[in-house]
Amino acid sequence: MRNLSEDILKKYLMGECSEEQLTEVNAWVQESDEHACQLFRMEEIYQLGKVNSYADKLRMDVAEKRLYKRIKQESDKQLKTIRMYRWMKYAAIITVILLLGGGAGYWFYQNETEMLVVTANKGIVEEITLPDGTQVWLNNSAILKYPSKFSDTERNVYLEGEAFFKVTKNHQYPFTVESDVMKVRVLGTVFNFKCDKQGRVAEATLIEGEIEVKGKQNEGHIILAPGQRAELNRSTGRLTVKQVEARLDAVWHDDLIPFEQADIFTITKALERFYDVKIILSPDIRSDKTYSGVLKKKSNIESVLKSLQNSIPINYKIVGNNIFISSDNK
Repeated sequence: MRNLSEDILKKYLMGECSEEQLTEVNAWVQESDEHACQLFRMEEIYQLGKVNSYADKLRMDVAEKRLYKRIKQESDKQLKTIRMYRWMKYAAIITVILLLGGGAGYWFYQNETEMLVVTANKGIVEEITLPDGTQVWLNNSAILKYPSKFSDTERNVYLEGEAFFKVTKNHQYPFTVESDVMKVRVLGTVFNFKCDKQGRVAEATLIEGEIEVKGKQNEGHIILAPGQRAELNRSTGRLTVKQVEARLDAVWHDDLIPFEQADIFTITKALERFYDVKIILSPDIRSDKTYSGVLKKKSNIESVLKSLQNSIPINYKIVGNNIFISSDNK
């Protein structure tokens, strides 16, 4: 079982971890109950102050047992949450002693706001509810940081990866989602935000309401309307807007593919996007008819095509990565 470096642990407790280091701490905590208990005990020491007596030691042993029990109770949850504290540089301070690797370290701190960090497991969509009632779905390995309690003036969260938001309306206290390159500000709306550090483009797609999108380096300032996507190119710094089928950007969060007055060309184009196939339509396919409804996204394209046949009279043939669709005139 690997050990976490003393330097990273110090930075974590001081609230100075980088995103990469925070992810490493999270992974280390999830490796074993022993690691989780060790980290929580360190935080408990910060809370209790300097340990310098037998009574203090007994108090810490009791705290450790209580924390261990809490960890065991939470171990079955899919949501993996670790605690992080924000420290103020200029404030009333206290001195504490933390034993790390046999050595003693001295720090000064003040616990201002408890922050929560939630990471979606790889291949899993995690749904959480924020303190204000806002619902968030985190896509594959996304990381969301938010306070256990929002302030009296604003609601700020930080995102790395992709998430779908249904923001609780509150016109007095704007809701802000921040990433390393883009910031989205809303009052209450539904939108999808994608900002992977490895990706070339950061995206915000508006489904309902109105949002304000900014580049963090003053690349631009745009107000989106429903059905629009703002894209910020990391390399060029260019912020642009596109008209899109906005709900299709968020299919990942509930596996429902919505169509409203869509013709067969629109439907097959969406299926090509989600299943990475090439669809060839026969000349006898009617393009003047439209369809409204929802398709359940399934594990393979053939299951979806069978469902589609219930609404649209078609025949299909699958040859490798190509799908040929013709009209069923029966």
